[in-house]
Amino acid sequence: MTEPVRRRGRPPRARQDAGPGMRERILDAAREDFAERGYDKASVRGIAKAAGVDSALVHHYFGTKEQVFAAAIEVALAPALKAPDALEDGPLEGVGERMTRFFFGVWEAPATRAPLLAIVRSALNNEVAAGVFRKLVATQLLARIAQRLDLPEGEAELRASLAAAQLVGTAMIRYVVRAEPLASADLEWIIGRLAPVVQGHLTGP
Repeated sequence: MTEPVRRRGRPPRARQDAGPGMRERILDAAREDFAERGYDKASVRGIAKAAGVDSALVHHYFGTKEQVFAAAIEVALAPALKAPDALEDGPLEGVGERMTRFFFGVWEAPATRAPLLAIVRSALNNEVAAGVFRKLVATQLLARIAQRLDLPEGEAELRASLAAAQLVGTAMIRYVVRAEPLASADLEWIIGRLAPVVQGHLTGP
């Protein structure tokens, strides 16, 4: 029996919609492509090929490459973006340690560190990708922290930015750049040094 000739263009609908989790499959392929090739060399076509779908389906779910990258970042950063929840887990007097411990716990866990590293490294090498990263951190992390501080709006945002810069900057040096001696320093020592600084940024005079 002669097999039907496969035409160019969109793959058969059965392949397009086969199985649950299509969106997640595309995002997994996107994170791997951005990590391996960087933002500049990654493409929607390559992501689609890795996910086993047509490029049009990637555009359907996410839009442009920049939007695909933003979605991949948001998924990768999801555990770290829960850091503001530490503000609700107890009195403000201990929020610096709770946030610092939670944030570095995310980076120390291999399951969450790998996708974070992949996305952050890609963001460091391209201004468009870096802009997407900054926007997400500002809207999803800094804004949430600022909303929970009992301070005037402008001051709350500035304090939240300083606290986040302390945590994100240290994580970059320790896990991305891997500069010594910080890369090999004891985590409890790091938390002990950073937590009072983060506390001061958020609630100090």
